[in-house]
Amino acid sequence: MIAMKSAFPILLTLLLPFASPGAEKKNVLFIAVDDLRPDLGCYGVAHAKTPHIDLLASRGVVFDRAYCQQAVCSPSRSSILTGKRPDATKVWDLDTHFRAALPDVVTLPQHFREHGYRTVGLGKIEHGGFEDGRSWSDPRWFPSGRLVSVDPKDWTKQTVTPFAGVPSEFASPLPREQGKKSKGGKVKLGPSFEVSPKGDNELPDGATAAEAVKRITALKASGEPFFLAVGFVKPHLPFVAPKKYWELHDPATIPLPETDSLPDGTAEFVGHTNGELHSYPGVPAGNPLPDDFARTLRHGYHACISYIDAQVGRLLDALEREGLADSTVVILWGDHGWQLGDHGLWHKHTNFERATRAPLIVSAPGFAGAGGTCRVPVEFVDIYPTLADVCGLPVPQDLDGESLRPYLADPAAPMQKPAISQYPRSSPDHGGSLMGYSVRDERWRATFWRKRNGEDIGYVELYDEVNDPAETVNLAGRSEHAALLDSLRKHLPAVGSDAPGPKSPAPVAVRPAAAKAYDPNEPRDQRYDRLYPGKPRLTEEDYVAGQGGDKAAARERFGKLDKDGDGFVTRAEFIGGAKAK
Repeated sequence: MIAMKSAFPILLTLLLPFASPGAEKKNVLFIAVDDLRPDLGCYGVAHAKTPHIDLLASRGVVFDRAYCQQAVCSPSRSSILTGKRPDATKVWDLDTHFRAALPDVVTLPQHFREHGYRTVGLGKIEHGGFEDGRSWSDPRWFPSGRLVSVDPKDWTKQTVTPFAGVPSEFASPLPREQGKKSKGGKVKLGPSFEVSPKGDNELPDGATAAEAVKRITALKASGEPFFLAVGFVKPHLPFVAPKKYWELHDPATIPLPETDSLPDGTAEFVGHTNGELHSYPGVPAGNPLPDDFARTLRHGYHACISYIDAQVGRLLDALEREGLADSTVVILWGDHGWQLGDHGLWHKHTNFERATRAPLIVSAPGFAGAGGTCRVPVEFVDIYPTLADVCGLPVPQDLDGESLRPYLADPAAPMQKPAISQYPRSSPDHGGSLMGYSVRDERWRATFWRKRNGEDIGYVELYDEVNDPAETVNLAGRSEHAALLDSLRKHLPAVGSDAPGPKSPAPVAVRPAAAKAYDPNEPRDQRYDRLYPGKPRLTEEDYVAGQGGDKAAARERFGKLDKDGDGFVTRAEFIGGAKAK
């Protein structure tokens, strides 16, 4: 960390009012948006259609250079929730829970819960399946129709209670046998984009917004201070949004990437092969994608952003309606950026600027910087100490970030530290298993590909983000930049910090404790209504969640019950299933 870390934040903090012991606690509305790059009006993007997020920005501070710790879902979210970097959480993939390496870590919502807050999580906050029992006062709610209660002592023990949710985001999902199976065994039941005939609440994120509005009303009535986390999935693939949001955008006005190839002088291993996108049915094989298809994807991505913007507007309206706007800190963040064909890449999974830079907007009542823009680099590990600080809670001393409170008072305050992102890769030509650490200051992005659990650096990238913001040329090999690289290298974490952590067991979903044991004589209509209350039809996931015993056998039964092969089991099919055999 650089030396200015010490005195400057403390000085500004002393100039700002603290919450007195008897003061009313500020609420927190914590809005997470998956795969959101800063293509928003408040970030100066002319073709964006985001009036509600722009309104939020006018009431707070836009952090123009905010960077995730790793450009993929679970590592980024784990760092935000723990205030720790991926090398501490040992989460560099989608298969590891942060409690495997940090069993006693106090998460951000847990910290608020331990200080008298009601903590509620709706939608995607942690990576799916890695929900955390110690963090939340209430069971985790998901729009697919699941309430997940997690054992606070053993996160792998999860009790799932089904309810009537959104069965599928696709208007006409494919039967499972016609879906496209990925190498990992997951099956995609629909295309990479869809102009949806559904209304907002018939899709998962609209259902999440509707639930959040209900919770805001209930939380106001309870009188408890709250930490309400609302996680939206779009604009994550597939790009499914109601037709009206597609119609907001003219695809001809959405610009093409400034560059569609890797930077000059950069090795191919730093990129990827767009595997996530190619896992969807109907995506043309090979790279690059055909121009017309790529333009449609860009159109769909921005339609999804506008759809999410409308849902954010519903939350802000609910705060106003309940008289909570002046007592609630609202924070909106995207878990990482997204490449829309930039460098010939789609989605995230790199250390490039487009993948690591994401929106961060903080609206906190009473700060002089409201309506301003902070243009120095900040990091997502800064979110935890910031929220604790501005809400008057003690800031844990073992966090890896710094409070952004000084920038809420003065967005033009100087840089505290550079931002550090990372991504693991393997390259036989550059040392084998590598961890790429990217150091971003106010002008430069340097990425050092260091041998895992070692000190040898096998490859280096350097980009001038002021004069070459599209990162078209790797400058690392030029002798005039040797001293600069030496200075940036000093910010690398300690050698060995990326050593492997303990393996993370898989979660085990169990039936609710109050669930009735299987009775072969129970009428099937009563069994359906007991297991799936309020659901007119079931997806395979819904059906299996309500069944006990062998999950593979449950999937086989689902296929037999689905008489018309449309991918759903209706109540009538369930009731008639046994009679038809």
